[in-house]
Amino acid sequence: MLDSQSLEIVKKTAPLLKEHSREIGIRFYEKLFSKAPELYNIFNQTNQQRGIQQEALAYSVYAAGENIDDLSNIKPLVMRIAEKHVALGVKPEQYPVVGETLLEAVKEVLGDQATDEVIQAWGEAYNAISDTFISMEQELYQQREQNSWRGFREFIVDKKEQETASVTSFYLKPTDGKPIASYEPGQYLTLKAVIEGEKYTHMRHYSLSDAPNEDYYRISVKREEGNSMQEIPDGIVSNYLHRQVQEGDTLSFAAPAGDFVIDSEKLPIVLISGGIGLTPLMSMLQTLADKEPDRPVTFIHATQNSTTHAMKEDVERLAANHKNISSFVSYDRPTELDKEEKNFDKEGYIDLDWLRAVLPDKQADFYFCGAVPFMKALKEWGIPKERIHYEVFNPISILEEA
Repeated sequence: MLDSQSLEIVKKTAPLLKEHSREIGIRFYEKLFSKAPELYNIFNQTNQQRGIQQEALAYSVYAAGENIDDLSNIKPLVMRIAEKHVALGVKPEQYPVVGETLLEAVKEVLGDQATDEVIQAWGEAYNAISDTFISMEQELYQQREQNSWRGFREFIVDKKEQETASVTSFYLKPTDGKPIASYEPGQYLTLKAVIEGEKYTHMRHYSLSDAPNEDYYRISVKREEGNSMQEIPDGIVSNYLHRQVQEGDTLSFAAPAGDFVIDSEKLPIVLISGGIGLTPLMSMLQTLADKEPDRPVTFIHATQNSTTHAMKEDVERLAANHKNISSFVSYDRPTELDKEEKNFDKEGYIDLDWLRAVLPDKQADFYFCGAVPFMKALKEWGIPKERIHYEVFNPISILEEA
């Protein structure tokens, strides 16, 4: 644990890291990849090009520094990062070069504000933080060895099914024919993609989109398209999966992981998804339908219109066959046919007034995957923090803890 002087310095200067998080993140990754280019095999290069990951790194360090005297205050953040580290195969020996490079980046960006005392205090803080992560991750690795597998395992693409023009589901079976590990609805698989023409491997987390079963895993992937005007590149891995991977091909996956899972409480459940955020909530919905037929479930999905609405028929069938399930749809850009057929419940974005109108009671557990404004609406409604559970695909948003 840090001494009182170092503790005071870290907490006092933590807001500086938050203020300059993007600049620190950019400088950090530039220096890190020059020192350890093999780490390109772990980090998401598309997020690097889009500028997403740079801010996330320094922001997470800021959050840990601000709570250095009691990391339990940000336990969800710490656990989420630890889960993702284990899914990526992060090793204890990789922490020192990260810490060294981070301190160099902080000093360069903050200049005279990063005195020797400040850098020393943050060095001690980083060591304490990294020790916490290493300990947690070792426990998670041990659990994997007991319950599933460590490292990566080969799976064959048994079936490739198009859900919409931009979303495709992949049904995966192990090439060794041995049993697959079970998982909690809401968890994800981590893909290690070796793509022809790419210098480094690419790691991606993809939510499991079906209820747990003994035969296969299913992931449903949206093809990410770039924007040349905004210099946003196409998603490397999502386009590879959609355009190159075919039935019969093999892919490498780490075991199921993640902390976005259904709580054991028996309150009614509200599932809210936006776009491809549908995937983990489909696993939850199907599991609830099978395992808890008496638990009230409200499923709310937001997307552009019916052309982008994946698994629409699956949800409608579950709602029709299970009296405890209610389903609502929000289209922000409905087509003329959508309007004629009246196949959605709200035009525009989900807001608090509409949530109040369609939900019979706010005494529920809320699970959402999608845009951060969902969380803002729930907070405005006064939903307690402990009843709000979420997964978001943007690394910055993952760090936006209440």
